[in-house]
Amino acid sequence: MTQNQQHREALRNARRVVVKAGSKVLVQRTGRPDKRRLKLLVDELAGVQNGGGEVVFVSSGAIGAGLEALGRKTRPTAIPDLQMAAAVGQIRLMSAYDELFSQNRCRIGQVLLTHDALKHRERHLNARNTLLNLIEHRIVPIINENDTVSTAEIKFGDNDVLAALVAILVDADALVLLSSTDGLREPAENGRTRRVPLVGEVDDGVLGLVSDKRDTLSTGGMASKLKSAQLAARNGIPVVIANGRKTGALSRILAGKDEGTLLVPSEGTISKRKRWIAFFNRAEGHVVVDDGAAEALRKGKSLLPVGIRSVAGDFQVGAMVDIQTLEGRHIARGLVEYSSAQIDELKGRKSTGKSGEVIHSDNMVVL
Repeated sequence: MTQNQQHREALRNARRVVVKAGSKVLVQRTGRPDKRRLKLLVDELAGVQNGGGEVVFVSSGAIGAGLEALGRKTRPTAIPDLQMAAAVGQIRLMSAYDELFSQNRCRIGQVLLTHDALKHRERHLNARNTLLNLIEHRIVPIINENDTVSTAEIKFGDNDVLAALVAILVDADALVLLSSTDGLREPAENGRTRRVPLVGEVDDGVLGLVSDKRDTLSTGGMASKLKSAQLAARNGIPVVIANGRKTGALSRILAGKDEGTLLVPSEGTISKRKRWIAFFNRAEGHVVVDDGAAEALRKGKSLLPVGIRSVAGDFQVGAMVDIQTLEGRHIARGLVEYSSAQIDELKGRKSTGKSGEVIHSDNMVVL
């Protein structure tokens, strides 16, 4: 059995699955929800749910549906216009889902999230508890970014990132990202391309295969999907990027068939609190450490001032900060015990005792 077959076979045992569908899967070119495609996808999702599995659905399409209702042909760039389109389109989209899931004897619940809600620990836990309670009561959560209130500072960026964070949040067994392509593709003979069935690590070589094109309805692309998928894969969650326009694609994926591109999950797990540190916060700055400090961090040690060469950003005590090597490689992140101004004064100095730690190992994740 090949490595691809082994990892595919593991998907057959996935009980809790997060499925994300992009705008180009769910709506027509005009932005109007594609009822035929919506029904086919909902039938598959309901089939998983009614078969004893657990489904969490991350749905794009609200802004697109709103633009169609408002008579607009292109996606605006002004945030107030996007918020208006989301407010109009969200109703249309959820109305369609309610009808289609009801036909399959499934109940649904809408959950709108912002990145701001997940980076604060208490609200992060509240969101997790809400989702787990919906799942426990056999209700399918339908999740979207709260575009009606989101601004640049609190947006996830796109629903690929949101789906990966939701998969981590609910301890999913698998994440499926449905798009308009059948996965990552690489050059083949005669100027053609072929699907890449398995990706072990999203590095520069893998990202170099991507050639995304922008359109008027969606914001993500293959590069976004790969980077987002890597977040979940690093948490031990297998991720498949596949063509949501193909009838039965989701069912084939969960049956272990060779569909789309599978990202191999990492081995090992980290605590839920460290997951929150590593993946649900945005860094407010970074510190650069020398080789000795980098090696100490890899061995589970705390970050001390003596190993810090420089600090960038303006942040206060408790901020999330990235840790980089002299070569600029991102190796860790954590919550600081000092402000950026204090760290700048302390850098390079020797310290003794716990009070001298810039980032304690309990508040740090080594990547």
